[in-house]
Amino acid sequence: MRTIDLTEWESSDPIPLSAGELTELVGLRDELKLTIEPAGGPDGRYILRPSSTVGALDLGGLSVAIHPKLPIGRVLNLASWAMGSPRTVTFRPESFDFTGEPTLVEALAPMLAHAARRAFARGLLHGYRTEEEGLTTIRGRIRVDDQIRRRFGVPIPVEVRYDDFTEDILPNRLVKAAAHRLSRLRLQARQSRRDLGAIRATLDKVSPVEFPRNAVPEVRFNGMNEHYREVVTLARLILRYTSIETGRGRVRANGFLMDMNVVFQEFVTRALRDELRLTESAFPSDRKLPRRIFLDQDSEVRLRPDLSWWNGSTCTFVGDAKYKRVEHKTVPNADLYQLLAYTTALDLPGGLLVYAEGEPGSTVHQVAHAGKRLEVTTVDLSGSIDDLHGEIRTLAGTVQALRHQAAKRRQAA
Repeated sequence: MRTIDLTEWESSDPIPLSAGELTELVGLRDELKLTIEPAGGPDGRYILRPSSTVGALDLGGLSVAIHPKLPIGRVLNLASWAMGSPRTVTFRPESFDFTGEPTLVEALAPMLAHAARRAFARGLLHGYRTEEEGLTTIRGRIRVDDQIRRRFGVPIPVEVRYDDFTEDILPNRLVKAAAHRLSRLRLQARQSRRDLGAIRATLDKVSPVEFPRNAVPEVRFNGMNEHYREVVTLARLILRYTSIETGRGRVRANGFLMDMNVVFQEFVTRALRDELRLTESAFPSDRKLPRRIFLDQDSEVRLRPDLSWWNGSTCTFVGDAKYKRVEHKTVPNADLYQLLAYTTALDLPGGLLVYAEGEPGSTVHQVAHAGKRLEVTTVDLSGSIDDLHGEIRTLAGTVQALRHQAAKRRQAA
């Protein structure tokens, strides 16, 4: 199988593509967020440029790997924190003996195997699960209404409800599903394939479940199952971003793809919510705003800010998160216009633009004739975990200051 290695936001050297390979890549441009341009010349070479999507996609005879600029461990940490995992859960694939530079997919298999071995070392987690069925003996409680409705007075079987102490519970189902999902991808490392087989064999009595990517259930942790937190966190991440047979028309592909724009936005939202100790309703995602926001009086131009702090139906802070590098002197006008639209529609004195990379510190743009303060800052994702936590604390302080300014203006009005 042929592999094309790319790096996010970087143009490739001219790559020869057959007519079939070109057709497949064109059919998956949306999933890969890939730009394809002819390189010139008669030999069918093309320049490929990915944007914010990283990961790997297997098209059968062709594999496309898009490497992130950030270390793999940091990418997975950001994604897991964005899904709600505590920032104390960290992944460090550099501790594994990889050959060369692994793709995200190749790194995930040994990480899942390592986390599973640690979790299973204390024995498989068991828990109570409520069962309802018809039995020839009485167990638990008789479901009288169901017995009458289904059995019409026949005494056996008896419709009962009981609690079964079993290993077939959600945490084990998530881990098994993640191992199965990874095993369906084309892994180069033979040891990884063996490790995934070992996980599925250990969980042989656990029911196989296909979890939808956008509705992977959460697990509540306590003293009894805390040792499963790492492997469940990684399993949920795998299930969230792994796709089987995606694509359009005749082009079908399997892969693990992450849009870093979405990951960064969700990470900043979740990290600020946790740092400020707010509820999801007070600091929601852009998909769960308490009310619709429109720029115009006719309610035709709808706005969905990434970051917002609400007091009931009143917005007290607004901001946007951008996964790109920026210099304070060259902030894209479109980003500033977008933030200005948010502050205007929500009648706020200012707002915040958060970039993933750039010059340290903050800069402020005072909008002429509008009285709006547009603040621009960056979050350095490349430092240590402690450094990143410090960046979030500083960012939370900026958010509080902007919210305080909005409150002062409302009091003065």
